[in-house]
Parts: sequence; structure tokens; C-alpha cells
Amino acid sequence: MKHGIKANPKTALSEELVTLAQQIADDTPRFFEIKGPGKGDNATNEFMKELKSHAKQLFREDYSEKGICGDNKFAVDFFFPKEATIVEIALTLRNANSEFSKDILKAILSQKAGNSIKKLIFVSKPGAIKRHEEPASKSIISLVKKEFGISVIIRELNNNQIRVDKSHSY
Repeated sequence: MKHGIKANPKTALSEELVTLAQQIADDTPRFFEIKGPGKGDNATNEFMKELKSHAKQLFREDYSEKGICGDNKFAVDFFFPKEATIVEIALTLRNANSEFSKDILKAILSQKAGNSIKKLIFVSKPGAIKRHEEPASKSIISLVKKEFGISVIIRELNNNQIRVDKSHSY
């Protein structure tokens, strides 16, 4: 595999997915540039295609695009049932019009459909943690933890020129 990581039985699959996403970002020229509608959508689609393909090889199982949200057409990007963890690749989570609330709703619907959901991990480009420190986001995150027992974690991919692990758990 191009990205050279092997599954480690001692590491959570969700964390291995974040590591793989970081490696793909590091290997993608101009990944962190803001591209705008059209070009940005195409770049995100290519990133997701590559991430899903390499994750399936790494895990020897397909954990992507799981329709675990009940009788609707919602699907989560990745679901790791043994970890009770959903991972949403939300590269634009730093933007005001992200899918933050919709992805949280999908986690709640998944739980209501009978799936054990303890964590929702967002993987985003830099700026997401700062954006969701705002009162509206914090109140939603607090409600989800208190009422549904779901921890929301934001993991930022790092520009390869700035090697700092940034994550925030609520």
C-alpha cells in the first residue's frame, strides 16, 4: 500500500483511520488550499475515494458508507461497531455551513436504530476546533453527551509544514 501503514491490533481502528487520512493529506499536493465550490468538491471526492479504498485494504473489511441510521437514506462515512464509533470526514467543518448538525443527528438516529454509539469523531481541516468552540456548537455537543452519552471529538488534519497533533474532545 502506498501509505505504508499496517493495522495494529492494539490501536483503535478509528485512530488508524485518522492516521491514514493524515498520510493521504500529506501526499496530496495543495490539499490544504481552499479551492471553492466545484474544484473543492472534486478534491474532496477524490480524497474520500482514496481514503475508502486504502481503509478497506488496511482493515480487510469495508467500514465505509454504513446505512445505520434507521429507515432513511442517511449513511455515516465510517462505522466501527466494536468501538461504538462513527467517523465523519468533515473537511469543511471550519465553515459556518458545514454538516456538523446533520452528522450529529445521524449519530443520534443510529443510536435510536439500535446501534451502540459512544463516540462521533469528526476529521477536518484546520480551523474546525476553533469554529466549534462557539456557544451554539458547545451547547449541541453538551446536549448530545448528556442526553445520549455520545462524545464528540474533533480531529484536525495538520498541514505537513505544521506537525502538531490537534484534537479536541468534548
